[in-house]
Amino acid sequence: MMENTYVPFLSEIKEVIKHTAIEYTFRMTYEGEVKPGQFFEVSIPKYGEAPISVSGIGEGTVDLTIRRVGRVTNEVFERYVGDRLFLRGPYGNGFDIDNYKDKELVVIAGGTGLSPVKGIVDYFAAHPQEKKNMTLVAGFKTPNDILFVEDFAKWKKAMDVILTVDCAEGDTSCQIGLVTQYIPQIRLDVVQEAVAIVVGPPMMMKFTVQGLLDRGFQEENIWISYERKMCCGLGKCGHCKIQDRYVCLDGPVFNYTEGKNLID
Repeated sequence: MMENTYVPFLSEIKEVIKHTAIEYTFRMTYEGEVKPGQFFEVSIPKYGEAPISVSGIGEGTVDLTIRRVGRVTNEVFERYVGDRLFLRGPYGNGFDIDNYKDKELVVIAGGTGLSPVKGIVDYFAAHPQEKKNMTLVAGFKTPNDILFVEDFAKWKKAMDVILTVDCAEGDTSCQIGLVTQYIPQIRLDVVQEAVAIVVGPPMMMKFTVQGLLDRGFQEENIWISYERKMCCGLGKCGHCKIQDRYVCLDGPVFNYTEGKNLID
């Protein structure tokens, strides 16, 4: 019998981790292959479904970090440990860890853009022997908007971490400024061979990639991820189509040599 790829499966909430007033991580049961940067369609009957990036991969679980912004996510936030949600996926190509092994790696993320790359950061924090220099640059609006605070403490032991905010609002524990202004400070031995991942709002990605190119990065050594409204996840509805590419199938992760040409 043919499997119906539109039919979701039930997943139990094992843990709810609160980051901010509107951003929680839901740790869901899941058995199967999944890669950082992929996404699931999360649904609740009568309310609809929403695409959510994988922010963590565990033994028999996946983490989905969700921002409360609308009808579906409002209802998700009414669920607690032991409740169940419907999932479809994982979808998309994700990040291939082999592209970054044994290389100098730079990960630059803006706001919730840290979620889809968290799996990469977690992997190399746990496998330091598989990387050379690694730098994580993460930017948020204010200290109250910072995600994964406890993880940052662990990451700082395994890599260079630059955590910055647009406005400290009296807090003196964070650096202040846009992520782009810290690109010249990134420690690199051979910049032409270094690799980078950039995820965040479109304008942040545009100027961050330009900053990396100005620093000497090669275009083919930069990867980006697009956020789109991926309704079906299967390349059928066309909501995520950019030119001749379906972000839910061909992406959301693109090498910059291809991604730079995808313009709405």
